[in-house]
Amino acid sequence: MDEQELTALLEQWEGVYKKGLLTFWVLLLLYEHPMYVFEMGQALESVSKGTMTADERSLYRALHRFEWVGFVESEWQDSEVGPQRRYYRLSELGRELLRRFARRNILLFQEPEVAARLTRLMDDEN
Repeated sequence: MDEQELTALLEQWEGVYKKGLLTFWVLLLLYEHPMYVFEMGQALESVSKGTMTADERSLYRALHRFEWVGFVESEWQDSEVGPQRRYYRLSELGRELLRRFARRNILLFQEPEVAARLTRLMDDEN
């Protein structure tokens, strides 16, 4: 397999992976403080070191879904510049969901056995 084919496979895999990971990043950002969509898009790219981006439409769709399920709440707030903005925040249900997800799926990578496997993988690269 040549480099171009390998890159295409990696991008395909990352595309599927990132769709699921968007929920995690959005909830993690909202755990820190309420945000409006434009601010969230910028923060998402920054906190993920540029590996995650989402346009405003995608974020609105996700946030409406999260609000409907009950793990995000929103309210309109005045803005010092321009019209009112809808700020989203994590509900108690959202906090608990995020904690459980992180414990089961993110903190797992800190477990010594898993961390050692990842270290071996990266060391094997050279």
